[in-house]
Amino acid sequence: MHTFNWSLYLYSFYAIGLFALFGWMLSLITDKVSHVDSMWSLFFLLAGFSVALLNYESSSRILLVLTLLSIWSVRLCAHIAWRNVGHEDQRYVVIRQNNEPHFWLKSIYIVFGLQAVLAWIISISLYGALDGETPFNALDYIGLVLVLFGLYWEIVGDYQLARFKANPTNKNAVLDTGLWRYSRHPNYFGECCVWWGFFLFALAAGAWWSIISPILMTVLLLKVSGVSLLESTITERRPAYLQYIKSTNAFVPGMPKHVE
Repeated sequence: MHTFNWSLYLYSFYAIGLFALFGWMLSLITDKVSHVDSMWSLFFLLAGFSVALLNYESSSRILLVLTLLSIWSVRLCAHIAWRNVGHEDQRYVVIRQNNEPHFWLKSIYIVFGLQAVLAWIISISLYGALDGETPFNALDYIGLVLVLFGLYWEIVGDYQLARFKANPTNKNAVLDTGLWRYSRHPNYFGECCVWWGFFLFALAAGAWWSIISPILMTVLLLKVSGVSLLESTITERRPAYLQYIKSTNAFVPGMPKHVE
């Protein structure tokens, strides 16, 4: 049974907090804050490596979890950075307008601090997963399959959407082919699977209490920064999306429904 060590968990908070502070200082130079989205996945990478290094342990379990975490984190960081290059994300333009004057100062807690704290809470499953003393068991293998399955849906989904958007003729069209034929948000579904997979690694080590991690990530993806946020305005820009909503599952993939 994995025993919780608050001191070790707090060290990851310090690492995440310092990185968030760096991001805020960078925003003072660039006058933009949307790079925090690129930093999001790196918060977890910092948390994972800080826990692993301070554990003073080395095992195949730790190596595997860190490898999976690195693939997810670096890929997502690069994808978001490339997507946002040269402009400020519209969400942050609105946040800035709603928090003037002195947004430059408020952003340290409204933007960078908030995301840092959320990442720290969610990273608790990594704390359990990075237990070098627990031998591999059935839950680990299920967790590995789920993480790989999630990576496939997230990476392929992002690639298909990026390729679709790169075509100017698709400006007001709706992507409903590939993985997007089965889910309106296959990339978010994939990310959700990744974090439930990490939880299974933690559960295999007895860290059942880390279930807060995938639950919170799922809520964020469905109700906060993911599905709900994107679909609140998309029908205004893409009227055909209303038909897409009727025929295609929002999150969990399924066969398209026939709509008259």
